[in-house]
Parts: sequence; C-alpha cells; structure tokens
Amino acid sequence: MTRQKSGSSKFFIASGSFVAVALIFGVLYKTGNLSSQDDFEFLGVIPEQILLETTVVEPETPTAEIPQPTTKTPVVTTKVPTETKAPDKPATPALPSLDDSDLMVRDLFAVKSSSSGLSEWLKLDDLIRRTASFLDGLARGYISEKILPLSAPEGRFTTHKQDNFIWLNAGNYERYDNVISIFLSLDMKTIANLFHRVRPLLEAAFAELGYRPRQMDGIILQTLDNILAAPVIVEPLKLTRDSVAYKFYDTELEALMPLQKQLLRAGPENTRRIQQQAKMLREALLNP
Repeated sequence: MTRQKSGSSKFFIASGSFVAVALIFGVLYKTGNLSSQDDFEFLGVIPEQILLETTVVEPETPTAEIPQPTTKTPVVTTKVPTETKAPDKPATPALPSLDDSDLMVRDLFAVKSSSSGLSEWLKLDDLIRRTASFLDGLARGYISEKILPLSAPEGRFTTHKQDNFIWLNAGNYERYDNVISIFLSLDMKTIANLFHRVRPLLEAAFAELGYRPRQMDGIILQTLDNILAAPVIVEPLKLTRDSVAYKFYDTELEALMPLQKQLLRAGPENTRRIQQQAKMLREALLNP
C-alpha cells in the first residue's frame, strides 16, 4: 500500500477568514444526517448513549509561539518639503467584545460568500468561541460534531463487497468536493496575516477554556500538524465489520486519530489539497 507521508472591511476579512478555516473543517467532518451507529463509529464520533466510564489520560497541551509580524520602517531617500503633510493613516477599528463578535462574522459572510454550505453555520451563536473549542478538539485528533453542527456532505457513506472483503466506495470522495472547493478558495497567507488583527478575540475565547496564549498557538499548530501527518492512500480502502461498526482492515490506519481517518474518507486527492493548504498556512503563520 503506497503512502505519502481599509478600515472596517479589512477587519471583517481578518476575523471571518481565520474563523473560516475551522468552519471548513467543521463542514468536512460533520456527520449530519447519518442515521446508523455504524457511520458514527466509523467517523470516530461516538454517540453519547454508548460512552463508557473509563480512565482517560489527557495529552499534555502543546505550547508554541506564533511570531508577531514585524513592522519595518521604510528608508526615506528624498527629503519631504516642510509644507507637505503626510496623510494620516486610518485608525484601526476597535475590536468588538467576544459576546458581540457574531454580527461581525455574519456581516462578512453575508457580503463575501453566497455558499449554501455556510448558511446553517451562520445561524449559530458564539461563532468565535465555537471555533476555539473546535480547534481544541482537532488538536487532540477529535471531531466535535456538537460544537459545529453543520450540514452533512451530499449523499450517504457507501461500501461494496468483493472477494469476501468490504471496500470503501471511491464515490464517497466526491461527497466532499464542494467543501474542499470552499477551503481551496481561501488564501492562506492572507489568513495568516489577518489572524494577528483578531488575535485578542481568539485569545479571549481560548482563555475561557483555560488556555494561555502560547497554548493557543500550540493548539493551532498541532491541528495543522495532525492534518499534515495523515497518510495519503491511493489504493482502495479495505474495511472490516467485527460487530456493528465499520473499521479499517489495516490496523495501522484504524489506529489513526479520528481526524486523520476522516481525511482518508475524503479521498487521496482531497487529502492532498487540504494538506497543501495546511502547509501554506503553517508556513505563513511561522514566517509573517
């Protein structure tokens, strides 16, 4: 098996663009209208009623530092006449409070996007708080369907049997094409640059979860690293069904975190595209 490892408008773009990254992951990983326990368990999203009391050792929260962009002073090569006054720079608009930030996000997408895939998400409240919580889950490798309850991909998860084995239908990959196209339309360098403009709101949301700024940075980078670490499988994926749940036949694939297994379900080409975006975003964040 082959594996390969202007003022307020700029502010609106700043907040909405970075939040959109988590949003697209949310659309991608949403279980939505799946009705059977098989689908939930295969996704790594376990329904509440089957959770058992177990002792869970939480992984240590990663820490990192996303450097702030430096402001370079331009070299003046000509003398400015004394009577000429340089135009004043427009003041950066004040950030809204975290409680009042939803309108900012909704206004951005109402003007900049007509995607039907985002409409349901925009009806939610506490969008930035939800983004922080969702990223926290992704950094741990989990998909928090309750935090971003978005519409499911088109169609249903399907399999077929051949030679006494269960195989994942390649047609499943196309269910994610629309979501992937939205993600690919985002410029990662722009998102990284504008991320710093709304950082106080994100820090406030992460602080409510008990995280310090360096831990927030670590969570964001760990999320990207988890995506980049997902294998790209070009051959058909073989499944097994020991009881009622579908699992990957390859035990190494089954041992992957739910986030990475969901990327496998999106198909090799879509996984490559998402990883390319994640790589560009990581590079832009660390090299502002």
